[in-house]
Amino acid sequence: MSLDGIWQFRLDSESDWREVGVPHTWQINPASADYMGIAWYRREFDIPREWEGGSVRLEFEAVFHSARVSLNGQRAGEHLRKGYTAFTIDIARALQFGRKNQIEVRVDNSFNAHMLPRNRSSDWSPDGGIYRPVTLLIAPKAFIERADIEAVPNLAANNASLAITVALRNTGEAQFEGHLGYRVVEEASGNTILEIRRAIAVSLKPGAIDEITLPTATLPNPKLWHFDNPNLYTLVVELESQREPHHSFFTNFGVRGVEIKDGGFYLNGERVYLMGVERMAGSNPQYGMAEPSSWIAHDHDDLKHLNCVFTRVHWQQDKRVLDYCDRHGIFIQEEIPAWGPDTFKGMTGEPSQDIVENGLEQLRETIHRDRNHPSIFSWGLCNEINGQNPPAYQFAKRMYEEAKKFDPRRPCSYASHSLRATPERDVAGLMDFIECNEYFGSWYKGDAAEVGRSMDSIHSAFPDKPIVISEYGYCACTADRPEGDARRLDILETHDAVFRERPYIAGLIFFCYNDYRTHVGDKGYGVLKQRVHGVVDLLGERKGTYDALRRQSSPIELLQIDGSPGEMTVLVRSRKTIPCYTLTGYKLRWTVYGPGTIPLEQHAANLPALHPGQDARVPVPFTEPNPQRIVFDVLRPTGFSALGREWTA
Repeated sequence: MSLDGIWQFRLDSESDWREVGVPHTWQINPASADYMGIAWYRREFDIPREWEGGSVRLEFEAVFHSARVSLNGQRAGEHLRKGYTAFTIDIARALQFGRKNQIEVRVDNSFNAHMLPRNRSSDWSPDGGIYRPVTLLIAPKAFIERADIEAVPNLAANNASLAITVALRNTGEAQFEGHLGYRVVEEASGNTILEIRRAIAVSLKPGAIDEITLPTATLPNPKLWHFDNPNLYTLVVELESQREPHHSFFTNFGVRGVEIKDGGFYLNGERVYLMGVERMAGSNPQYGMAEPSSWIAHDHDDLKHLNCVFTRVHWQQDKRVLDYCDRHGIFIQEEIPAWGPDTFKGMTGEPSQDIVENGLEQLRETIHRDRNHPSIFSWGLCNEINGQNPPAYQFAKRMYEEAKKFDPRRPCSYASHSLRATPERDVAGLMDFIECNEYFGSWYKGDAAEVGRSMDSIHSAFPDKPIVISEYGYCACTADRPEGDARRLDILETHDAVFRERPYIAGLIFFCYNDYRTHVGDKGYGVLKQRVHGVVDLLGERKGTYDALRRQSSPIELLQIDGSPGEMTVLVRSRKTIPCYTLTGYKLRWTVYGPGTIPLEQHAANLPALHPGQDARVPVPFTEPNPQRIVFDVLRPTGFSALGREWTA
């Protein structure tokens, strides 16, 4: 049951309550845009009497950054110094069934030296509040809390192995005896394609928490997940008691194989070179971090139009972002918000224990919630920490070890800005692949030739590992670097040319999609305080580099129109350098416009599978004798345009 909607709210310095809509952040109110501290939320809700005797949990998808929760005047639970991960609180014992109940949440977003991001080290907006959805979870006293699934394809046998672990909890005072089983449902068709009833017997003592590993099963003829074919399945885990249904749990997953070998990335057996752009969430001043679903979809539709199939984020994301990436095809690296060398300021040989523990807790909570998402390419463990500094090195090493314990098959990396000198000393060498934040011509001096020399040096230090350019672009963030889209365009095009000459570079992530709100912004005031770094502004308005980034990120190198009406053909050529991968299921669509810019007819032709560097020539028939304009688009299987071009009379 959703608890989103109208809550009462006040800052700690205020005595009067006012109504706000949750999800909410006070940072978008001009009067409190710069307020860092304590605030309060409260609301009433009804609890039906028939829920008595069961488990009732309160789920917050995120509160930034510390929450202390009370119910009917009693302390119910807390989640401290972890502002981007979800948490649940069991509230059944404090509820008044059949009556109204009041929840109160004390929220604190003060800068804090004992958490990640540490103090003021982050470069994004620390928006305080209950800024993601709130839900009541109602279940029996013995229930399924979580289900982890690992679906590994066997390409030769055309099947996939399913390894499932189920987390169970018994909040009751009696022993629970039952059985676990499950179904696998193809999301697109709704068909059940695998069903195993009563797979294993379970026994839970009162108050027990247990993780049960189910027998490995085989999924026949799986439809593989790919960013151009994001096929999804639903796992339905079913808990029985006395041969009667007791509780069910649903989670989506995809079947796909990601391997790192021969110095490159392989997706479902094919070597792929990936490209995309990073989005900084919470940047629209109308919403801040409390983004509605409509704005999340708006921005990510835009990312798909930019041909983004590979991105990363500086902190753990709203699950609606990950659901979008699952369903529309964007690989994403989700990160722990350990940003900047100041994270380890004042430390010497080892990182402080509180920072390590906070990082590990955030990592565990992130993996537990998000590991089933097929869109998550890798776990990002930290960003720009100076990985040659001993405490930073030890922190990243410890995070890597922990990630492999909980999710051993998924790659891990960290975005390094400390590889320009003695790269072999950097903790990047412990990672599964190398990530380099490259800002020649922006944050540090150097032209495209210097970019090439730097890349070759990094490759020499780690010759067996693929390199991802985890950030590159132009920031108008200092007085000597005023905003200029022409400079951003020059860096995009000249640096891409360097990267394309080096096959050891397996991925590019341009930084960034949007200008972004940040407390360290050098432009704007109040809620519009920002850094200018994107191809769109805070409100989503496109700059000139938007179209250039779309072209650079397209797997189509050439869309050439030949001939005249009646004898027209189009030549489509796929790229043979980054970004490149086999184009399967693509179409060429053309829309014919007559006088008055009226669309008169539309046609489409299937393209053959195009391996990197291959051509296809397509005849372009139509009926209109006097076309004024013809708009061509190469469409991905997901329906998004990979590249467009116009013919005019």
